Amino acid sequence: MSRSRHTALFALITVAALTLTACAEPAGPAGGGSDRASSKGKTPTTDVVSKVRKDEAAAKLLPAGVREAGTLRIASSVGAPPGAFYGEDGSTVAGADIDFADAAARVLGLELKREVASFEAILPALGSGKYDLGTGNFGVTDVRRRTIDFVTYINDGQGFAVREDSGLKKVTDLTQLCGLDVATGAGTTFEVTLQENLPRCAEAGKKPYNVKTYADQAAVWISLQQNRSDVVMSTINGLRYAVSQQEGLRFLNEFKRLDVGFAFKKGTPLAPAFQAAVNRLKEDGTYDRILKKWGTSESAIETSEISPPELK
Repeated sequence: MSRSRHTALFALITVAALTLTACAEPAGPAGGGSDRASSKGKTPTTDVVSKVRKDEAAAKLLPAGVREAGTLRIASSVGAPPGAFYGEDGSTVAGADIDFADAAARVLGLELKREVASFEAILPALGSGKYDLGTGNFGVTDVRRRTIDFVTYINDGQGFAVREDSGLKKVTDLTQLCGLDVATGAGTTFEVTLQENLPRCAEAGKKPYNVKTYADQAAVWISLQQNRSDVVMSTINGLRYAVSQQEGLRFLNEFKRLDVGFAFKKGTPLAPAFQAAVNRLKEDGTYDRILKKWGTSESAIETSEISPPELK
């Protein structure tokens, strides 16, 4: 599918791209915008990055070669708002992940050379050295920590959404999904969670649920809208945002919280500098302004950490 076709389709299904939603309210005095990024209106365009200044103490934590080069290669997964998505022109990327990465880079005095890559391809590419860091709402899990280093910047996690006519009220145990078609993103923690728990349906004497994975986030929502799936499992922030833009859908509930971070090759020397950059953004107020812009203030963390244990 071409990028322009992808953008048009995504706009049709999620009312995001050409009529992508967000902040209908004007920005406040601090330039923070509305805290209701999911309210219907135009895509939030409040500039919360350009005034970020370099912090010398944080920049000194970078390897000398990186400071001299002044650039890093970043791979960004572009899927759906509020994390990362294509703007109205079909080529410019926007979203909370984009703002956080760009703001952290400014703190460190770096320019990011961004390349859009598929979610499932980014973590392996970090290991091969193709990119220096990656973004894509990568949840910090113990399995991923074996091969990837993370610098946390938000807390998001796993949740569910359904059509309005669904009999599901709240999913507290995955055996409640037995016999249903569950749509989710390929290569995600959602797919892993679903596959790991699939045998539990048979153990309970129930028909197993069917996991339907899609590389394209728009396809996930199409499957739900067209009754080809019964429930969607995805990010809490992404689900809340998407259902606010689509008729006939509802957010079901949070299932599990996860820290989310910038992803790096295991053993990277870049992690301390990016941790300092995130914490600097919290100190100068930029951090809260980014969350407010995208309506995700509930995802704030107290302090950035390097590869913390998975939240249980």
